[in-house]
Amino acid sequence: MRDQGIHDKLAFLRQAEKLKSVLRSAHTSTGRRESTAEHSWRLALLAMVFAEDLGDLDLCKVLQLCLIHDLGEALSGDVPAVDVQAHGNKGDSERQDLLCMTSPLAAPLRERILSLYDEYEAAATAEAQAVKALDKLETILQHTQGQNPPDFNYEFNLGYGRRYTDATPFLASLREVLDDETRKRAAG
Repeated sequence: MRDQGIHDKLAFLRQAEKLKSVLRSAHTSTGRRESTAEHSWRLALLAMVFAEDLGDLDLCKVLQLCLIHDLGEALSGDVPAVDVQAHGNKGDSERQDLLCMTSPLAAPLRERILSLYDEYEAAATAEAQAVKALDKLETILQHTQGQNPPDFNYEFNLGYGRRYTDATPFLASLREVLDDETRKRAAG
């Protein structure tokens, strides 16, 4: 029984590995396109670095939400924020992919992963709201240091995710720093 659980978890992890190859629209500081796995890694790092500034949150849950939030993209890929409205309900599609990915797992673990994803999507808790904000802020941070194409839309970033990033004084102050850097990048 135990060996089967190991094999099932490894099957899930093999599916999750595909996230390393899903490219986002953001570019790294060396000019190559960023993977969704790299974004999720730095989102978790961002949450850890600013944990004491985020208030009384369950850091373990925050980090779990960071790891799960884009995991469904491993199967269907990333939809850039500027294109989300044109692609229907991105969250439903990612959840369906996550259902497929977690199918080898025992019910309690599968349900835990899906519950975390649903919590994030609904911004149902203070932890999920913070991760939603940090997700937007990590993307903006990447755009302030990446080798973006000449036609990059910095103006979009100045409004991106404000309902989450303006939710607390700390997140708003972090946002202002990144907005200043965005304006500098836009000005050339």
